[in-house]
Amino acid sequence: CPISAKCSSSCSFLFCSDPDSVAFCVLATDEEYECDIALQIHFTLIQAFCFDNDINIVRVNDTQRLAELVGSDEAGEPKDTHCILVTNPSADAWKDPSLEKLSLFCEESRNVYEWVPAITLPER
Repeated sequence: CPISAKCSSSCSFLFCSDPDSVAFCVLATDEEYECDIALQIHFTLIQAFCFDNDINIVRVNDTQRLAELVGSDEAGEPKDTHCILVTNPSADAWKDPSLEKLSLFCEESRNVYEWVPAITLPER
């Protein structure tokens, strides 16, 4: 798998072992990381993999707010939110209205040549 060296172990395992179980990929960055060349290369590899496997991608430009929404790990440390995979546990999951809306949003964005649409997270 071309992204296994760059992705966290759980993400790379899921991407490489069962890409069909991934419903969405959320890539997050903010101004602090925009000049991080390694992260941008990482994102390019992930985007290529997602495009090849028909996985919808959205981009979020506020890693701190996303970390607040995702929460922290068992040790209380904030989670790395640069790449989050939303899994699709069953075929019925696509009937979820939120997943359907997000999928439609991605499809409509691609129709106007916005391949990785950006989402603005709501304030608290």
